[in-house]
Amino acid sequence: MKKYSTYKTAFLVLLASLSACKKLDLAPTNKFTDSNFWTTTEKADAVLNTAYSQMFSNDYFFYNEGASDNAYNGRGDNQGAASLAAGTYDPSLGRIKQEWGFHYSGIKTCNIFLENVDRVTAMDATLKARMKAEARFIRAFHYFMLETWWGDVPLFDKDISIDQSKSIARTPKAQVVDFVLKELDAATTDLPVNTAYKDADRGRITKGAAIALKARVLLYESRWQEVATTCEKLMNDNSNGTYSLFPSYEGLFLPQNEYNSEVIFDLEFVPDVRTYSNFFDMAPLAVGARLNALAPTQELVDSYLMENGKKITDTGSGYDENNPYVNRDPRLTNTVVYNGYKWKKPDNSVQVIYTKPGDDPGATKPDEYAPGKVSSPTAYYTRKYYDPSSAVNFQSALNLILIRYADVLLMYAEAKNELGQLDAGVWDKTIKALRTRAGFTDAPALNFAAGSQTDLREIVRNERRVELAMEGLRVFDIRRWHTAETVLNGWAHGAKYGPASVDNGYIRANLRTFDKGKNYLWPIPRDERAVDPNLTQNPGW
Repeated sequence: MKKYSTYKTAFLVLLASLSACKKLDLAPTNKFTDSNFWTTTEKADAVLNTAYSQMFSNDYFFYNEGASDNAYNGRGDNQGAASLAAGTYDPSLGRIKQEWGFHYSGIKTCNIFLENVDRVTAMDATLKARMKAEARFIRAFHYFMLETWWGDVPLFDKDISIDQSKSIARTPKAQVVDFVLKELDAATTDLPVNTAYKDADRGRITKGAAIALKARVLLYESRWQEVATTCEKLMNDNSNGTYSLFPSYEGLFLPQNEYNSEVIFDLEFVPDVRTYSNFFDMAPLAVGARLNALAPTQELVDSYLMENGKKITDTGSGYDENNPYVNRDPRLTNTVVYNGYKWKKPDNSVQVIYTKPGDDPGATKPDEYAPGKVSSPTAYYTRKYYDPSSAVNFQSALNLILIRYADVLLMYAEAKNELGQLDAGVWDKTIKALRTRAGFTDAPALNFAAGSQTDLREIVRNERRVELAMEGLRVFDIRRWHTAETVLNGWAHGAKYGPASVDNGYIRANLRTFDKGKNYLWPIPRDERAVDPNLTQNPGW
């Protein structure tokens, strides 16, 4: 059972005082900087825990998939996912304004903490150094997100005044990346390894988390040798933390296995205190969902290999378009719900999900595809991260993993291939290990088959897609690979339940456009530029 640790609950102490913070001109800082406040370790810890609570959002985690080719946000515009995927947004989009403010609000909390924690003179020196390192990690994460979406962004490592926030200019992206990497290096020095924390502090930032986030930052910058070297610090050196693949891919995402050996850093939730209910609009209606707002696409389903390691389009793959979900990569069933899916319920019973028109023998047929219904517009639902212990309306406190060891292996494989060094030894430690854990048994799927760098690149990228599907990372991958201009142009499809004369019968779910001249960077929010004339706009906007 999840513990109600101080870390997970103390953010409520100060949450109300931060809730009004918006943009760069945030709420007055005297609520935090008054000399009467910084008197105890507990008060300092409350501010740091507020910074933790501001770090990321479950809505971003799930709906970022809808901004990619993995999923379609078919009802509403949740977190701007529909607009971002379809290319129909501009600088006034609410998500763009919201996320800008979200990250700068978090940065403000970190800056306030770092500027004032030394006022707590009675705090243990080692603890204070660790807490500073946690705050620096969180601040670095915010800046990483900002420069990833926007490129050049205002950079400051001290709390700024309202007047300063109205005149600050954007800092070049390269300078922001350099700051992030230096902050993560500095944080690594004072952070403990994952096994050093007591149970009450599980979920706090570790040395391994700082190293893994550094690898991700370097990955997004295509600094391949540095990516490989950084990943090796977690793969080959237990002094930086002890990590391994969890034996079960399905079990990795179940509540009884939280804090398992694969988790490097996660977004923490607490029953009855901090929960989310995204699955209320993601699960099949037959098991209690109200509608579908995030549906996996046919393009994602097609990316899963056959059990023999072949793509569904390869000669000899054995793929049957009329029985498309058999003999596939086992991760498909652990991630995506399709017609005839056997949904495991909390009481160990099974609910068969019918999405194909005419297949459901029942009277209500809640999940059968039909245009305009509240069922899935692609005839697919999501299974990964379903919490069998969730309360009414799928209220869940299951942690969401932001960085896991599988990602480290995938980053390493990608970097080694880009360096021309992906050989059988690297393959066995990365791709083979992931496929073995997934449940592949056929030798052709597991064994290294030498190929060109281009061929191996396609394999590694696809492995990354299916391993991390519906975990919010695909949108960043297609942007850094500059493949978004291809995969986000044209129709996103659903299952083969549409008119036979159109796209071979595959549902046309959503028409997308991606302008490579401008869409690789988000526009600076319109309201921010109205307040601060020194904020220049990104090209094309």
